[in-house]
Formats: sequence, structure tokens, C-alpha cells
Amino acid sequence: MKSENVLLIFRSNIMYKPLIYRLSKDFDIIFNILEAKILPRREGRILLELRGEEDQLLKGVTFLEENRVVVEHLSDKVWREEDLCVHCGACTGLCPTGALSLVRPKMEVVFDVNKCVACGMCGLACPFGAMKDITLFDPFAEGRTVN
Repeated sequence: MKSENVLLIFRSNIMYKPLIYRLSKDFDIIFNILEAKILPRREGRILLELRGEEDQLLKGVTFLEENRVVVEHLSDKVWREEDLCVHCGACTGLCPTGALSLVRPKMEVVFDVNKCVACGMCGLACPFGAMKDITLFDPFAEGRTVN
């Protein structure tokens, strides 16, 4: 079973369709809502953890995209520049999901991209700029527009 964190962006004309329900019913995908922001008659953004068989996840994401939902794969949005990381652990205290953890006694910071929700806190905490966020902003911040 595979797990993936995604940000779904719904425009106002589709946000009241039961599309997430269909993921569970039609594709046997387990979902966990990590965060959501719904602006009535404007836009909805839902941060989900999706779990299921890899082929079903692919079919489910394709279904969402065919229904004009913008799907952003968070594993593509955040990474660590290994040559800049000194494993100081500053990022681990702010990570809300445990995607960054300090392994003892080696004192090594481990980054599990599959747990990451691209909140950007690690990038703010890292004194060496090792954590990179392609979005450069909070995915739930006001003013972000859908392409």
C-alpha cells in the first residue's frame, strides 16, 4: 500500500461535487483530511493523505484531474539539499508531521518526503538553507491562484 500527500484545489463550480467520496467508493482509496479551507462560492483547498494500491491512486488522481480538480503532489514540492545539511536538527522541532526526525545516537536528520505536507516551517528553521520549498509560500495562504 502506498501513501501520498496531495493538495487538491477546487474551483467554485466543482467544489460541491462528491469527488473525494468517489475516491473512496470507486477507487478503494483511503483518505485522511490533514487540513482544509473552503471559501463558499469561491474556492476550496484540501490537503489529503491518500493511501491505496499504486494503480488505484493513479486512477483516482486521474479521475480528479478529469473533473477539473487541480492536484499538487507535495512530494514534488519540498526537498533537502544534502550538501547544505549539517544535521543540526533545527528543522525537526517545527515539523508538524514528523517528516523530519533526528535519529540518535548518529545525530542524523532523516527526511521522509511521504509525510511532508509542504508547510514551509523547515525552510524557515534551517539556518543553512538546506530545506527547499518550490512553492515558497503556504499552500493555504490567501491570494494564491489556480493556473
